[in-house]
Amino acid sequence: MGFVDEAKFFVKAGDGGNGCVSFRREKFVPRGGPNGGDGGKGGDVFLVADRNLRSLIDFRYRSHFRADNGSGGQGSDKHGRGGKDSVIRVPLGSVIKDADSGVVLADLTEPEQTFLAAAGGRGGLGNARFATSTNRAPRKATPGQPGEERWLVIELKLLADVGLIGLPNAGKSTLLSRLSAANPKIASYPFTTLEPQLGVLQFPHTDPCIIADIPGLIEGAHQGVGLGHQFLRHIERTAVLLHLIDASTEDDQPLADYRVLAKELAAYNRELLDRRHLLVLNKIDLIDGARLAELIDRFAATGQEVLAISAETGRGLEALKERIGAIMEAVRAEGGDDLSGE
Repeated sequence: MGFVDEAKFFVKAGDGGNGCVSFRREKFVPRGGPNGGDGGKGGDVFLVADRNLRSLIDFRYRSHFRADNGSGGQGSDKHGRGGKDSVIRVPLGSVIKDADSGVVLADLTEPEQTFLAAAGGRGGLGNARFATSTNRAPRKATPGQPGEERWLVIELKLLADVGLIGLPNAGKSTLLSRLSAANPKIASYPFTTLEPQLGVLQFPHTDPCIIADIPGLIEGAHQGVGLGHQFLRHIERTAVLLHLIDASTEDDQPLADYRVLAKELAAYNRELLDRRHLLVLNKIDLIDGARLAELIDRFAATGQEVLAISAETGRGLEALKERIGAIMEAVRAEGGDDLSGE
């Protein structure tokens, strides 16, 4: 699978170069006079957010990142060269944690945002630094300091405005393909979607929004059942949660499906219940008008806004687009551009 959203890796900054003990040859100057240079600083390790990356796949093939050491000082007051930094580019939405304590160290949500993962060691001082009026020929120099090293964990939380959730075969991939230019795999069997998919919904008079489709949730997903549990983190930053319900099932199954979704969201993170929710009844081309009216009335009792569509035939899609656009305008007007949910 090409999508990777969690990895553990090791960073080691460069060690500082040692200071130098050296004396120049100069007449009437005791022992020639000290001219040992300082050692160079070790290179740093930086993480930089890159808007062009969508996965942590590179960490599958490389887990150790090291910066160069600084060079030692030399005679004639020559300072050592500083070590070359190591720059690791990561996707927007990357959360960096200390592997031992689990403490969050950085949340990279802006393009080119930079985090110093490990600082390079300071270079040692050459003996020219220790010359005094009473000690004009010091033979003292200091070693370079070691660079920082540690294990880190990186988690990816996709930056999206709308989270598309539903049970397997609810039609999420079909809907994403109709709302955007995304081209997800579509098939009639459960768990067709094996990894999160992103699509961009364009509006005529306002900024576009990004929709994230995660693999179908099933009961017990928050405990690791099914596939969707691996990707629930990707809806934590969304401002709007769009519940897609299969309206073609019989009896009370559509309501039962909605309750499963609400239960799994609450079990994973209760803060998700405070987001804006939009219930969308899909596959209405497979039921008659009386059944649709019944379902709309019953879902209205949940207190959530309800729309009815057929992602397959396109019925109701324009109304859904307009409603998503209106909600996003309201979110942005309220200062909701920060979709971290924190």
